[in-house]
Amino acid sequence: MTAPLDLTLALAEQIIAAALQKGAEMALKPLTVAVLDRGGHLIALVRQDGSSLMRPQIAIGKASSALALGVSSRTITTMAAERPSFIAALGPIAPQSIIPAPGGLLIKGRDGVVIGAVGISGDNSDNDEACALQGLAAAGLEAVN
Repeated sequence: MTAPLDLTLALAEQIIAAALQKGAEMALKPLTVAVLDRGGHLIALVRQDGSSLMRPQIAIGKASSALALGVSSRTITTMAAERPSFIAALGPIAPQSIIPAPGGLLIKGRDGVVIGAVGISGDNSDNDEACALQGLAAAGLEAVN
């Protein structure tokens, strides 16, 4: 499948469905999945029954953080450990906050250009990221390395 130029609602729904399926297979806590376009606008969000109160904001924040800094939220976690003052200073100026925890991935389009991001929150961050990766793979997409 050729990578798309834009992230559509149909692709976002595929990402979300596959991510939630992976969460069910892994018997994870209830997840919230957010998909943003390249401009940081929300395309789709699903909050599973029982997902705690702030999960939508965290999922959006993980995806938005990846878009804001051009790297996965896992890499932002490393940056926060190396330069905590820098990452802390970004919070007040970031449109959706900065969440330094795995679970936010940039989505690669044609020629490696970023077309959006996915963020997941609900279980531990490594599991959130595993579900995000599965969601992208099922939709024929890849995360930006």
